[in-house]
Amino acid sequence: MQANPKYTFSVEHARSMDNSDPVPARTSDFHMPRIKGKEVIYFTGNSLGLQPKSAHEALKTELDDWAQWGVEGHFHARNPWVNYHERLASGLSHLVGAKEHEVVAMNALTVNLHLLLVSFYAPKGKRTKIICEAKAFPSDQYALASQIRFHGGNPETDLIEIAPRDGATCIEEEDIETAIRSHADELALVMLGGVHYFTGQLMDMQRITRAAHSVGAYCGFDLAHAMGNVPMQLHDWNVDFACWCSYKYLNSGPGAVAGVFVHDTHVAREDIQRFDGWWGHDAKRRFLMEPKFESMKTAEAWQMSNAPVLNMAVHASSLDMFLEVGIERLREKSKRLTAYLEAGVQQVAGEVGFRAELITPQNPERRGSQLSLAAHGFGKSLFEALTEAGVITDWREPNVIRMAPVPLYNTFEDIASFLIILKDCTTALSTK
Repeated sequence: MQANPKYTFSVEHARSMDNSDPVPARTSDFHMPRIKGKEVIYFTGNSLGLQPKSAHEALKTELDDWAQWGVEGHFHARNPWVNYHERLASGLSHLVGAKEHEVVAMNALTVNLHLLLVSFYAPKGKRTKIICEAKAFPSDQYALASQIRFHGGNPETDLIEIAPRDGATCIEEEDIETAIRSHADELALVMLGGVHYFTGQLMDMQRITRAAHSVGAYCGFDLAHAMGNVPMQLHDWNVDFACWCSYKYLNSGPGAVAGVFVHDTHVAREDIQRFDGWWGHDAKRRFLMEPKFESMKTAEAWQMSNAPVLNMAVHASSLDMFLEVGIERLREKSKRLTAYLEAGVQQVAGEVGFRAELITPQNPERRGSQLSLAAHGFGKSLFEALTEAGVITDWREPNVIRMAPVPLYNTFEDIASFLIILKDCTTALSTK
């Protein structure tokens, strides 16, 4: 493949880039899937991250302690289960830019979103409306609409969706601000995805939060595609709440434990609505089995049940890796990888003669570790050809292939090898 003015795409050159990169990929710390006996090129960490090799030992530790201690493992396991969730606070706070008492690992993503909406969506009088992005992840749309109905509202009028401008693929923050001002006295909540799952657009969360607060509305984010992908400063940005999963960029396993952030200004409030449970009760008095709930006065107050330890063991080992490398360094590596992939895809399109429309923002500051490609003229046939050739990407209707070069384990050599396959597949499909 020929070099473009800025990049060289040969496998040999890509390998030299990997060898000299200041943030070397930790590919050897992960299990790479094999299909038909051959190791794949894996660009789907935005859907399900790879398994860390440390996961097996982390899980075995807890299984062995369960076998040895039984119920006494809550206090005598090597990592006592009674406060196991506390082990995760440092890693989570590092990733979202929070104080440790503002975060807690618990439940699953949409469960957490509903629990947070109990606290931060309280329609009253004219203030009944929620602003979200058009084509939000469906689970978010279902949750928001069902919460509106639960409070006696109508999603057709109370859920305001902000779409890209005509001819555009991404949303302008200016349009979100305009909508916020337009519904200033009717708005209860702004709730968006921090990184849009379909386009990969990174939202300006600080700007959106400021706009929401300026009209007296709460602001929260679904960080499913932002956690472990981009650095954040939720505390300093004054975000009210956020929730996320851990099985994408956080590599914690399918259906792994999720988490929440609740800003310091809310954690000790006595006037906030919340669904209470045992593990949100003051830990010093929890085993006195008192009938009256006494809040932890931290984000743990939203934690209803004791920690799913076997699930959290893998999550803890993954978070340790992020603390070792640092999310800021991973972000810089991510920008380099994504730019290399972007330039390579466009070069292949030029050589083969098809239109590769990347619906992800071109500005590296407005995207994470993802490119969403509409390869016009091919559709799903290209996705299937890539899969057959050993490249794992992600297909989203109606015509988008999502690719995520994850800096923890993907390399420049992965991208160069992929570009060769992409050229072969598109050339073959063009002749049919």
